[in-house]
Amino acid sequence: MKTSDSVQQDMFTVLHGQPAPVVTRWTYSSADPFAVTLAVRTRQDRWVEWLVARDLVQEALSGPAGFGDIRMSPQLVQGYDIVEIEIRSTDGRAVLEVDRDLLRHFVESSAELVAFGDESDAMDLDRVIEQITQGCE
Repeated sequence: MKTSDSVQQDMFTVLHGQPAPVVTRWTYSSADPFAVTLAVRTRQDRWVEWLVARDLVQEALSGPAGFGDIRMSPQLVQGYDIVEIEIRSTDGRAVLEVDRDLLRHFVESSAELVAFGDESDAMDLDRVIEQITQGCE
């Protein structure tokens, strides 16, 4: 789904070691131009979300990217062209596999809203500062 200020795409994703795919929802909004939200639907029908740098997702289409809690890399697994996503937290580790062409389509759609390199121009810094300072009162 695409609007004038956001892109959202649901994708079936393989959770490493699990027989059935899970649904992930990738969301990009021009209101937060540097980030992508990756949400994973759980069995209880709730969503667990991670905020990921959009640059990291773009870089992962062509080579290993990321360090720390989120790492991504393109892989060829049993003939499927995927991006492997490793997410780590204090609770454990999960490895997801998403179709690389679907992820590429999502990244390209986000670039139609805000071109790579133009994120700073699209960001409303005054609004961000206002949100931060309101939380300090």
